[in-house]
Amino acid sequence: MDKKKPYLVLIVIQSIYAGMYMLSKAAFNEGMSTYVFVFYRQSLGTIFLAPIALIFERKTAPLLPFTTFFKMFLLSLIGITFSLNLYGFALNYTSAALAYATSNMIPVITFFLSILLGMETVKLKRASGISKLAGVALCAAGAITIAFYKGPSLKSFIHHHLSTQHSSSRAAHAVSAQPTKKWIEGTFLMILCNTTWSMWIVFQGRLMQDYPAKLLFTTLQCLCSAVQSFFVALAFERDISRWMLGFDVGLAAVAYSGIVVSGFTYYLQGWCIEKRGPVFLAMSMPLAFMITIVGSSFALGEVISLGSALGGALMIGGLYSVLWGKSKEQKDLRLLVQDTKECLEEKEIKDTPFQSI
Repeated sequence: MDKKKPYLVLIVIQSIYAGMYMLSKAAFNEGMSTYVFVFYRQSLGTIFLAPIALIFERKTAPLLPFTTFFKMFLLSLIGITFSLNLYGFALNYTSAALAYATSNMIPVITFFLSILLGMETVKLKRASGISKLAGVALCAAGAITIAFYKGPSLKSFIHHHLSTQHSSSRAAHAVSAQPTKKWIEGTFLMILCNTTWSMWIVFQGRLMQDYPAKLLFTTLQCLCSAVQSFFVALAFERDISRWMLGFDVGLAAVAYSGIVVSGFTYYLQGWCIEKRGPVFLAMSMPLAFMITIVGSSFALGEVISLGSALGGALMIGGLYSVLWGKSKEQKDLRLLVQDTKECLEEKEIKDTPFQSI
């Protein structure tokens, strides 16, 4: 059961993120400010996590050096504040399904960063190395397909949607009505968002080695991001009415993203990174792709374009090509270790002098 825990946690994480993509898109469709949304989300996550972290890790957490806190602040700025605000801005130009389709590039970007940091290797003369490179190429092809080819809209098998009629109608025509230039800009902004998110995943694993108290680590990141997001929202949203929350989908999106995603999921991600490393977490991104496609069609009335479906399929193919390469590499390493161990045991037997009793 202990071996299965990381995989079960990954399924939970990606299911939660699928809900976030759909709820936040619904809130933005209703006119909620993306900048205010990020600020409220991170603030609520901090309020939710702080008492839990103090209760469970107040006595066991190590002292926090200023240099480590400064690294946390920078990591929150790049990987959370900048990434989430960029995501919200890009989502206005695209769709929830496309957002999750492009998120399939996160494993490959994370893999590249891990290579640069010496955490991963690529052996081009072996099948595993070729498979990894092929996966990278497929992911790049998928991103280009999504950005530059829309194609016909795929007919939805669901005709009744949970959102309001006005919002559903607007979401259903988003793919065809969105100008091509804005769609391309939104796609590449989403890829940039995924790049900063990948940097956050990789560097978070290294920083947690300096400060292993996961609950306090997550709480401090949420706090830093909340402060940063407040000044970002203040700079872009001067109208006080844009800061008001009502009993609508905007409040539900803030509560869900703040408590469940920023509060609960960030902790689970830290746990997965600590147990299996950043690439293991990143490789789970496609699990929620089909959930988001079906969910956004049902809840938001979004129409999926052929280009998004093809691009998403290419990215998933690329992802699992990289996964196969990593699995092959680990299998070869295990065989090498086993053969080396057997050779050493044989040598030890041969070198042991015969002793008669």
